Amino acid sequence: MMNWWHRFKTVKNILLVVFAILVALLFFSFGKIYPAKEIVYGATYSPKHARDLGLDWKKVFTDSNRELGITNWRLSAYWDQIESNSGQYDWSEMDWLLQQTKDDKDKVILAVGGRLPRWPECHFPDWAKNLTKESREEKILNYIALTVERYKDNPSIIAWQVENEPFLSHFGECPVLDADFLDKEIALVKKMTNNKPIVVTDSGELSLWVRAASRADIFGTTMYRNTYSSVLNSYISYPITPAFFRAKRNLANLFASPKKWIVIELQAEPWASQPYQAVSQAERDRTMNAQQFTETMEFARNAGFKELYLWGVEWWYWEKETRNRPDFWEKAKVLFASSKL
Repeated sequence: MMNWWHRFKTVKNILLVVFAILVALLFFSFGKIYPAKEIVYGATYSPKHARDLGLDWKKVFTDSNRELGITNWRLSAYWDQIESNSGQYDWSEMDWLLQQTKDDKDKVILAVGGRLPRWPECHFPDWAKNLTKESREEKILNYIALTVERYKDNPSIIAWQVENEPFLSHFGECPVLDADFLDKEIALVKKMTNNKPIVVTDSGELSLWVRAASRADIFGTTMYRNTYSSVLNSYISYPITPAFFRAKRNLANLFASPKKWIVIELQAEPWASQPYQAVSQAERDRTMNAQQFTETMEFARNAGFKELYLWGVEWWYWEKETRNRPDFWEKAKVLFASSKL
């Protein structure tokens, strides 16, 4: 009898929690939804990823700029490329990218830190991987300071991102980030850039946002709808609606007050069981096809965001050049032609 009653209470409590969450989502899911003509589009670009796909990373970027008309970029100053040997610095790649974005209409969010976009998430130089935590953090602050000093007066840089999804500690080949150290990084960049806006990012589906948003002038969420879960060993589609993101923002806003909320990483490429270039077309299509691309843009708009940075420009180019499938490239061309920023 007691075991039965205990199980009943457990199920009852779970149902009450679920009911409370549904009520909270319903109550807090208010918010402005911008018309399609007001949506602003940008993209993340990684030369590292372009090279992994066997592409000419410079041509991918120039074609994206000229053919697609992308003018709003998130770029990453990868530590392992800038300081591949301790105390020796190579700025050539970042110099080149920023040279291409010097037009008055170009706007760049420049990301710095040990944890930056694209796998393995933490881009530490080999020589730094066995340093003590204290030594590694000192070296990271030094590389950040040199990077900011070099580019702080670049008029294209509208904001600085510090680390990438720093509180998503279980994802990537990374040590757990110390929040106090993150605060030191943010303070350093703010001081050196005369308080230029700081972007802090977090997972859209796997985080509560508050710790990241409370540190941000601009908060950036990721947004993935169809992925492969290595934990479940299966493909999944997140059973959430745009209202989930509106409610989450409103709840986080009770404890944090960024000046702007954006989607910093909007899924526009496949997420497969292996790197997508290593799986079949059919498997790639499971998590990103033409219909899903269109639906994802509309989902993000209905989630209440005006500014969307897409994740997948390297893939669109790879599909076009190596698979003779220009569909996504052409869809992106139409999308960016409508961008209002």
